[in-house]
Amino acid sequence: MILPPQHSNALPKYIQLSELLARDIDAGRLMDGERLPPEREMAVSLGTSIGTLRKALANLESKGLLRRVQGSGNYIQKSAKAASFYAMFRLELLSGGGLPSAQVLAVDLMDKPDDLPAFGSAARATRMRRRRYLNDVAIAVEEIWLDASVGELSADRLSDSLYQTYLRQLHFWITRAEDRVSIGALPPWTPGDFGIGGAACGYIERFSWADQPTAIEFSRTWFDTTKAVYVQRLK
Repeated sequence: MILPPQHSNALPKYIQLSELLARDIDAGRLMDGERLPPEREMAVSLGTSIGTLRKALANLESKGLLRRVQGSGNYIQKSAKAASFYAMFRLELLSGGGLPSAQVLAVDLMDKPDDLPAFGSAARATRMRRRRYLNDVAIAVEEIWLDASVGELSADRLSDSLYQTYLRQLHFWITRAEDRVSIGALPPWTPGDFGIGGAACGYIERFSWADQPTAIEFSRTWFDTTKAVYVQRLK
């Protein structure tokens, strides 16, 4: 398990690492009470430094996902209250977990097209198209529409965690989301090295809310069912 190459807009390395481990815990790849390997061994297997690993482990401990026993080691500790940067990212590798990252393909401010469902209060929206990865595996393409009433974004303002971008750049937080999962077809703008437009794939439509009574974001995700699966866990 090696962290994927870091994009210029990625979260700090220790946060990426703690998120990777948190998603592995959530997926059951790391079990409650399991003792982690020695830190030096873990650092080598994850392709990181001891210092970065220790910061990541401290982050997990602060979330209640790790118990550190002096002279014994680090033990996984499940927590129903743990918060994650990617808590609402429901795609996982077929084997479970995987660290999400994103490659921005296009960002445009435009009038909402007629084929979009109703959301927000403005006539315009920022449209963001991205390719999504789990670890270094391309698993999806997505198109996100953010209502102009809550602000505008450009490509240089985005980070891998879009909801963190909303919080830091536009000062609001997505509090809930509604997903509708079905089968779809890859859109015409799909990068050629990912797939052919029109090919069958998994499909997710999402409406997201902040503190307004109406949804302020609508997104569409097309994912490769041979590489990823949609997972919703009830806790």
